[in-house]
Amino acid sequence: MARTRVAKRRFKMKLWKQKLIRNSKLEDENGRKLLARTVFALAIKYLKDDLLSVSKDRIADAVLQKEIHWVLTVPAIWDNAAKQFMREAAEEAGIESGMLSIALEPEAASLFCRHLPVERSGNELSLGSLRAGKQYLVLDAGGGTVDITVHEITPSGDVKELYKASGGAWGGTKVDDSFEEFLACLTDKTVVNKFKEDHLDDYLDLLRRFEVKKRIIDPDKDSKVVMSMPLAFFTTVKELLNKDFKEIVDHSSYSEQVSLLGDKLKMDPAVARNFFKESIDSTVEHVKVVLQKRENRGVEAILMVGGFSESKMLNKAVKQAFPGLKMIVPNDAGLAVLKGAVMFGHEPLGITERISKYTYGIHSDDLFDSSKHPESAKFTDTEGVERCKNFFNKHVITGQSLKVGEAQAVVKYFTQATHTSTLPIVVYATKSKTPVLITDLGCRQVGECKIPMTGTGADREVLVRMIFGGTEIDVECTEKATGNVTHIPIDFLS
Repeated sequence: MARTRVAKRRFKMKLWKQKLIRNSKLEDENGRKLLARTVFALAIKYLKDDLLSVSKDRIADAVLQKEIHWVLTVPAIWDNAAKQFMREAAEEAGIESGMLSIALEPEAASLFCRHLPVERSGNELSLGSLRAGKQYLVLDAGGGTVDITVHEITPSGDVKELYKASGGAWGGTKVDDSFEEFLACLTDKTVVNKFKEDHLDDYLDLLRRFEVKKRIIDPDKDSKVVMSMPLAFFTTVKELLNKDFKEIVDHSSYSEQVSLLGDKLKMDPAVARNFFKESIDSTVEHVKVVLQKRENRGVEAILMVGGFSESKMLNKAVKQAFPGLKMIVPNDAGLAVLKGAVMFGHEPLGITERISKYTYGIHSDDLFDSSKHPESAKFTDTEGVERCKNFFNKHVITGQSLKVGEAQAVVKYFTQATHTSTLPIVVYATKSKTPVLITDLGCRQVGECKIPMTGTGADREVLVRMIFGGTEIDVECTEKATGNVTHIPIDFLS
């Protein structure tokens, strides 16, 4: 029986700006589908098993799996559903939930760079040299995303977030996409698609070659960029276009800038630099917008981390766009997140405050108050009490500073059904600071949880403390009648 190969690259980015459910599927390079959680779980399991195997070879049985606390890093711009998805994939990979932390990538990098001595910063300025009260922007440019956030150093030497994380899909893979579009423009889109479909190994090898080349493309050097092209690409061009690849290149719109000698594609530096344009322009423009915010006007430096930050093209563009700011680019910027994640695992309170990206609230039918509830939402319940239907009971507001470990709101809720054994809590989010009803424009349901309740009867009371300051939301519930305290995870994937 023939074995079907499924090749999936960049699948991490599929968790961004997607409506995620537990049964979400991913498409591979040729459109074949597989359960997304399986893909992520297998990737995590591979890394987990590899670590255990290497540690066993080097230090025998000194490291036991039950003693390891695992840290998974995610982009700060990811939503709660994506973080939960990663946690559940890790559990499927054999990692216990209690031994797992989720770290935000720019925060992890920031923690690591705070501890770098000046001489190892790779620059005349290091993050460790900045004193309390100083503010800096973290530009975490990875393969998929560019994460941008603003931090301030606290008197204790820890870090607090000043401005909510933002960014976009402008990382290094955007440069790869531009290279692929260039090949399609040089030949035809059908050629690239056919080459990918019939010669997947060669296609992936070509992208690996380009990955090496793009790291050395320099804005200050005029040398040509030379790429070895797979033989299968030549045959695909001939098959579909009935012409030799060289003939296609010589008569293309790039004929003055690109040439083919044997299997070597030679590109003028201007062509190669143009692959970076969309990614760099989007990144620089977004940093400008962030720095123009009132709360960020005290920023003195930009800390560049992530693998794409090592690109000379991005490096120079950021320096030129912000000449008044100090630039901090640590050596091995691509490893800053990894090393910082280890520190986060040991010291999760190194980040003391975060900024809420949304206004979060609970769906409730409050007692009607004409001073704050619209008349159109008023109804009378079965007990004859006037209530407000679909009230957005706010817990935190977008832009609010959230202290890690502290409850931002403590709200009482009451059962209405007589015999229910659970109290459903439905969580909504919006970018607005002043929602009134969950039906207001921009409000959306993001999750739900069910609080166990003892006894019977309506109006049984539970005190709900929602703690938003961590990398994941914690819900602590105290039942008044019994004093029972439970921590209920919000299900963002239902």
